[in-house]
Amino acid sequence: MDRRTAVVTGGGTGIGRAVAERLAAEGAQVHIVGRRAQPLARVVEENPDLAIHPHVADLTDTTDVRRLGELFAGVTVDVLVNNAGGTVKDVAPGLTGKFEDFRRTVELNLLTTMNVTEALWPALRRPGGRVVGIGSIAGQRGGGDAYGAAKAGLTGWAFDLAKVGGRDGITVNVVSPGYVQDTEFFNETGRSARHDILVAQTLLGRSGRPADIAGVVRFLASEDASWLTGQVIGVNGGALLGR
Repeated sequence: MDRRTAVVTGGGTGIGRAVAERLAAEGAQVHIVGRRAQPLARVVEENPDLAIHPHVADLTDTTDVRRLGELFAGVTVDVLVNNAGGTVKDVAPGLTGKFEDFRRTVELNLLTTMNVTEALWPALRRPGGRVVGIGSIAGQRGGGDAYGAAKAGLTGWAFDLAKVGGRDGITVNVVSPGYVQDTEFFNETGRSARHDILVAQTLLGRSGRPADIAGVVRFLASEDASWLTGQVIGVNGGALLGR
């Protein structure tokens, strides 16, 4: 990772933060992107010896995404990690609420990834660029309604992008986490009924950690993964077996 440039969206908390810290610890210049300044600043403050650079942007706003692309014009980006996403809170009842839930969830999890990748595509190293999307076990086996649908869409999109990127030596893969407790998505730090149920579904008997996901992303970003593209890597403790 030494002297490589990486961009990590949703880099202020949870999995995104763990990925950013892992890549930076191995010598990468890491740019973290998020819509809230405070979590981004905290990552920088708590890692004074690492080359982590914060950028505030709302990735659902095409103006912000375009500005992000302009920021990296003339810069070679070695690794792009599309981690930003999430779920919609306080959904209204009825058809209108259901429609808005799906629209917003797809926007948060799929359109943001497409927008950022499109904006930074010209900057990706050719050959040798790496694009890694953070999917979800919900996109493989269902779950979360709109969220699972959006993450499944992310996988289909990544498969097509891998075909495009292959012509330039750019790899595109998806990491699909299972239950990673210490994230804003699950918002849990201790035991709960849900925690026990989800852990019981694994073969390894524990919840995932952000560092578990970061290690796999680091591999996909490395030269060791130069012939690996168009794949979904499940990191779920055996909660869903591979096919």
